Amino acid sequence: MTGQLPRPARSDALDNRARILDSARTVFGEKGLGAPVRDVARHAGVGPATLYRHFPTKQALIEEAFAEQGRACHAAVRDALTDPDPWHGFRGLVERICELHAHSWGFAEAFMAAFPETVDFAADRERTVRAVAELARRAQETGRLRPGFVVDDLILMLTAHRGLRDAPRPARLAASRRFAAYVIEAFRAVPQTGGHTPPRPTPCLGPAHSPGAP
Repeated sequence: MTGQLPRPARSDALDNRARILDSARTVFGEKGLGAPVRDVARHAGVGPATLYRHFPTKQALIEEAFAEQGRACHAAVRDALTDPDPWHGFRGLVERICELHAHSWGFAEAFMAAFPETVDFAADRERTVRAVAELARRAQETGRLRPGFVVDDLILMLTAHRGLRDAPRPARLAASRRFAAYVIEAFRAVPQTGGHTPPRPTPCLGPAHSPGAP
């Protein structure tokens, strides 16, 4: 026989691959994309050679590690665009994007191209920007989104949101929800009175974030 069927991947190799991806999401998610690959290998309990057998470059590792978050981001945009109430869709998009970024700063950096070794998410960003611009146009037509809103305002929001990255995880997620609620009110054409209340603040951010802190 001249040809042979490809051999199925060994179960231990598949286990190593899955463990490396889980570790990459954890390490890059907590430390950002600047974390060295050896930290990922150490967290996964494998040697650097094993990691590089599965992912020859750091870029390849990042791309696959955050593929799921990328799909979640696309789903958030798609759901927002198909919402029959554009303002409700816009609000939901702000909340879901903040939640995605709070769970993983690595994905936030990759998507916003804030790190020189990041995966090129340019095509994804372009599609997202066009979709958000269309969603904003519809929400403005309802009179509920500020007429002066531009997509760059959302990028500014995400840049400010990155300031939460050093908080402990439970406090970070709670603060992210509160941040999103305030941003939504800032984007609203007419401030809501006696309605939506942002989630309660958490004392876990540390002294520098407590009320009355300089």
